[in-house]
Amino acid sequence: MAADGQTPTNDDDEDGPFGRPLFDDPSARALSRVGVVDVGSNSVRMVVFDGAARSPAYFYNEKTMCGLGKGLAETGRLNPQGRIRALAALRRFALLADGMEIAPLTVVATAATREAEDGPAFQAEVLRETGLRLHVIDGDEEARLSAQGVLLGWPDAKGIVCDIGGNSMELARIGDGRVGKRVSTPLGPFRLQQLSSDPAKRRAHIAKVLREAQSLLRSSGARIYLVGGSWRVIARLDMERRNYPLTVLHEYRMTPRSLDDTLDWLEVSDLSVLRGRTGTSAERMELVPLACEVLREILAAFKPSEIDVSAYGIREGILYEHMPEKLRARDPLIEAARMAEMVQARIPGFGKKLYDFLLPLFPEASKDQLRLIKAACLLHDTTWRAHPDFRAEACFDNATRANLGGLDHPAGCFLASRSSTATRTAALVRALNRCSVFWTKTRFRRPRCWARPCALARCFPSATRQRPAG
Repeated sequence: MAADGQTPTNDDDEDGPFGRPLFDDPSARALSRVGVVDVGSNSVRMVVFDGAARSPAYFYNEKTMCGLGKGLAETGRLNPQGRIRALAALRRFALLADGMEIAPLTVVATAATREAEDGPAFQAEVLRETGLRLHVIDGDEEARLSAQGVLLGWPDAKGIVCDIGGNSMELARIGDGRVGKRVSTPLGPFRLQQLSSDPAKRRAHIAKVLREAQSLLRSSGARIYLVGGSWRVIARLDMERRNYPLTVLHEYRMTPRSLDDTLDWLEVSDLSVLRGRTGTSAERMELVPLACEVLREILAAFKPSEIDVSAYGIREGILYEHMPEKLRARDPLIEAARMAEMVQARIPGFGKKLYDFLLPLFPEASKDQLRLIKAACLLHDTTWRAHPDFRAEACFDNATRANLGGLDHPAGCFLASRSSTATRTAALVRALNRCSVFWTKTRFRRPRCWARPCALARCFPSATRQRPAG
C-alpha cells in the first residue's frame, strides 16, 4: 500500500521500466510509435500507440491467451505450457516492434511472474531469447498504473479502480486527477480455482479479503471503475441481457441493481451459448463464474453508486506516466478529434472555423454540449474517403465505436448524430433510432440535422483559401 506521490523505484536500471520521460525531449513531437507489452497471469498483450499524445490512437493491438499463472497457487511455479506460449508471443512481439521501427518496448510483468519461484528464471530466458527486458512490478505499482490508465480516459474520474487479473485484483482510489491509497488482493480467478470447490467457503474468503480492503480504502457509495478482461466479458453479457443498442465497452455504465440482475441471470444461463453469441473466447469464459462471485461481493462491500467499464488500464497507465501535468490537463476527446482532423480531413484546421460559424445557432447550449459540438466540427470531414452512399453511416460508426476518451455512450451518440452531415440513409436512421433511449434519459435532446449549415460554411473562400499552419 502506498500514499499519494510515492513512486516505487526499480533497481534493474537507472530509469526503471519506463525509461526517460518521453515528453521531456523536444523530439517527442516527432515520435510516431510507442510500444507497451503487458505480461499478465492470463494473457500477454502488445499495444502500439500511434504517437505520444493526450488521446493516442491504437496503431497495433494483439493479445495471446497464455495462462501463465494457471495453477500457480498450487505449484508455486509458472504454468509450463503458459510459459512456452508467453515466450513465443514475446518473440513475435519483439520482431513486430523491430519491423515497425519502434523504440525499445516497455515490457511489464505482473502477479504471475512476481509470485512464481521460477519468475526470475523466466525473466532471464525472455532477455536471452528476445532481447526484451521484463520489468516485474509489485501489486502496489500495478494498482497505481491501472488507475492512471483510467485517468487517461477519464480526467475527472473519482472513486475506486478495480483491476482484475488472473492471480490478483488491485484496487485504488482516484480523484482530482490523482491516484490515492491502493491495495493488492489475491482474488484473481486462477488463484480462486485452487482455493476451494465449495462456493460458500470461496464467498466467505472473498468477503473477508474485501472487508480488509474496504477498511484501508474507506470507500462507500463511490463509483467503481472496472478494468480487466473478466470484467469486460461480464459487461458484454450485461449488454446482451439488456439488449443494449451499442457494443462499445469503454465507458459502459451499469447500476448495482442491473448488474445484480445480470449476475443472477448468468448463474442459470448456458455460458457456452452466451460465448457464441458474444464472441468470447473459451479461456476467458471459463473464468467468468469465479469473477462473478468476486463482483457480487464487491457490490456488497463497497455499495457503489455506479459501475463503469474502462478499456484503459495498465498499458495506458504506462503512457500516462510519461505525460507532464499540462498535457494530462487537456481534454482527451478534443485532442483525439484534433488529431483525427489533422491526419484524415481534407482541410485540417477548418473544424475550428466551422465551430465559430455554427456557434450562434446554439445560444442555450451547455458547456458539455458545446464541447461535443466542437468535437463534431473537428470530425465532420474525416470520413470523406467513404463512398457518398455510406459516408453518414461511417461517420456515425466512427463516433460511436472509436476508442475515444472522455466520451460516454449518450454523448457518443450525440456526437455521431452531429458529425454525420452527409445525406441520411435508411441505415443511419435505424442506427439513430436504436439510440433513441439516450435522447430522453440524458442531458441531450434528440439532435437536429445541421448538414445545411455545414455545407453553407464550406462555401466561404476564407475557409478554404489556405491550409492552416500546424
